[in-house]
Amino acid sequence: MNKPNYRKMKSPYSSWIAIVFATIFVSFSWPAEAQSHENFLQCLSLHSNGSSSISKLTYTQRNDAYTSILESSIQNLRFSTNATSKPLVIVTPSHASHIQATIRCSKQHGLQIRTRSGGHDVEGLSYVSQVPFVVVDLVNLRSVDVDVENSSAWVEAGATIGELQYRIAQKSRTLGFPTATCHTVGVGGYFSGGGHGPLSRKYGLAADNIIDARLIDANGEILDRKSMGEDLFWAIRGGGGGSFGIVLDWKIKLVPVPSTVTVFTLTKNSEQNATKLIHQWQLVAPNLPEDLFILLIISRANPGEGKGSIQATFTALFLGRVDKLVSLMAERFPELGVTKQDCTEMSWIQSVVYLAQFPGQNPEILLDRNASSKSYFKVKSDYVKQPIPEFVFKGMERWFEQEEGRNASINLVPYGGRMGEIPETETPFPHRAGNLYNVMYVTGEVEEIQDIRKYINWIRRVYGYMAPYVSKSPREAYINYRDLDIGVNEEDKTSYEEASVWGFKYFKKNFEKLVKVKSLVDPGNFFKHEQSIPSI
Repeated sequence: MNKPNYRKMKSPYSSWIAIVFATIFVSFSWPAEAQSHENFLQCLSLHSNGSSSISKLTYTQRNDAYTSILESSIQNLRFSTNATSKPLVIVTPSHASHIQATIRCSKQHGLQIRTRSGGHDVEGLSYVSQVPFVVVDLVNLRSVDVDVENSSAWVEAGATIGELQYRIAQKSRTLGFPTATCHTVGVGGYFSGGGHGPLSRKYGLAADNIIDARLIDANGEILDRKSMGEDLFWAIRGGGGGSFGIVLDWKIKLVPVPSTVTVFTLTKNSEQNATKLIHQWQLVAPNLPEDLFILLIISRANPGEGKGSIQATFTALFLGRVDKLVSLMAERFPELGVTKQDCTEMSWIQSVVYLAQFPGQNPEILLDRNASSKSYFKVKSDYVKQPIPEFVFKGMERWFEQEEGRNASINLVPYGGRMGEIPETETPFPHRAGNLYNVMYVTGEVEEIQDIRKYINWIRRVYGYMAPYVSKSPREAYINYRDLDIGVNEEDKTSYEEASVWGFKYFKKNFEKLVKVKSLVDPGNFFKHEQSIPSI
């Protein structure tokens, strides 16, 4: 049946009816929502075994601390506006029973749950919903228990990757874990999406090094690896957060790192052959020994370096000493011209601080969950399987010359090494052999919400410009750089057909297995959001 064209309905009578209907709807919906909220709070207290502590960990919009708690880990200011939908309740559990109660009461009173660990979900799905919802903020569940003797650790899902690395370093100078460079990212979301970073070429993803987990499912039951079964354990290690339950904590396998590593950062602009070096990087970085990781960031050149000039910033981590690194670079990438003076030897934990863009700072900076700047931004991603012609990078100069390219960047993360050895069905994360590198497009820091739309349009155009040169059928994307542009599920009507639009981009054929697992463990589709795995 065709939808009526309401834009043509000019009758004053029809307009009056619409106003009255809207008024009646609002007058009834708000009290109903308030009643649901009150019933939820009563239920929460009841199902927490009468625990008085949960009331101190629960925030409604009447609480003075509500706004500060909500905004505390919102990293993308696009979702911190008056127009952004807000949760009816925020629960900051300190015990598993608090989460169990929240799940049971949310189901009973028709509320959706969003789970937040670090707040870096780039589309805000961990704390925004278009239907009445509750946020479970895991900020109080962030302990890290390191077992040096067995090279393992249990880490709670609310910890950040900075906190994780710091706690490991407190116990050992020669153990680490594969994490990303932004230290304020929560492990709950990072692990759930796979998690690549500077150690991935050596040890694979974060998810490849998870050996157990404790998950609270849609029935409020606590499951470990044995009781959840291998299929669900497979799904939560890369299948994306918010689909299968709430992970309490993860058991991870720690990896050996040298007591001394070497880093360097070199920046070249267009007059220093930046585009030639970018092109050459593609041929070199994915094929280097797995002890060497070279991140490449393309951005607008500094003022005064020529109109339309771009710059290429090469940041390296080498799991070894400086002399060997300089020799290796001279052999494999002489065009970059790395010298001993460009390099710095440091401890592993100092390199984590360095790569987090706090060089020289005390490692305690990794414990600061608010150290990263917040702004309005948009992220998109790609995978590259064949070297991109140099003229494509030359063409980027005109994009960065535009006002919207002022603070933008294109980050290239090299794969190869261990990443190419792990089968793509080993975890839901499928981007293994055959991928040279991942591309992350970022609008950069935008200071005013009024400007963000034109910056988002800019990054979409750049994404379109790159289409002929990246993966195809599907055009692959990284779930941890979530992108609602590539498809969304309708609220309360998640279908396989809808979800497959984005599902195959993130997971390729692994998407089909994820749907089967979801249908078994959460057939009622309780855990859901705009890009959650559907149950059928």
